[in-house]
Amino acid sequence: MRGIAGGTLQQVITRLNVLHMLSAQGIKIYNDTKAIERTVDKAMTSFLLRNQGVSTPATWVCESRVQAEIIRQSAQKNNQRLVIKPLFGSQGVGVRKLTSHDALPVPMQQYVDGVYYFQQLIEPPMLAGSVDSHDYRVFVIGAKVVAAMRRIGRDWVNNLAAGGRCEAVIANKAITQLALDAAKAINIDYCGVDIIQAETGEYYVLEVNSIPAWKGLQSVVELDIAQLLVDDFLSKI
Repeated sequence: MRGIAGGTLQQVITRLNVLHMLSAQGIKIYNDTKAIERTVDKAMTSFLLRNQGVSTPATWVCESRVQAEIIRQSAQKNNQRLVIKPLFGSQGVGVRKLTSHDALPVPMQQYVDGVYYFQQLIEPPMLAGSVDSHDYRVFVIGAKVVAAMRRIGRDWVNNLAAGGRCEAVIANKAITQLALDAAKAINIDYCGVDIIQAETGEYYVLEVNSIPAWKGLQSVVELDIAQLLVDDFLSKI
């Protein structure tokens, strides 16, 4: 699967049902449809990661604007800064910091769509000689980390689609294990795991992508990512 188009609730359910029907007929779907469902919903991803003991930022999900305000006030008392994200979204679109002075978006506003999804903001350490923000994209195929890159943002959002740049890195032991644990928690064939390091040194999984792009990663590594995916897919059929 290289993409599932957005649409109405009925359209999205129908498209996913087609994949479930194909699976029921013995056709291999890669990634598995259930894995796609688990990751396209950021709230479910956060729950599964936390439920399996995988380090991930504190997360809150609610529908009520009143409850959302209570969450923000509680976070302030605990010296936690919040990020608000679309529950269904990608490439950093609609992701923004929520300050104590910002008005909360109304429930049906764009990028909220009736559900507030908050994560604790993790501030990364500064890179040597740079003030740019950064995080990591780790590519997992068949329970192995095959490549990793550092994403460096112009602002605090580091996605390539948002103007970030990337450089290849060798994932250290902590990043490697965290990425593998995240993939196992989601029960997924392959994925792109977004990981950030806090100023205090700990690593956190921000998201797990079941339909990851790899254009940026391929541009900085020599291995053929598409071939690795094909090889793993063929090994499973």
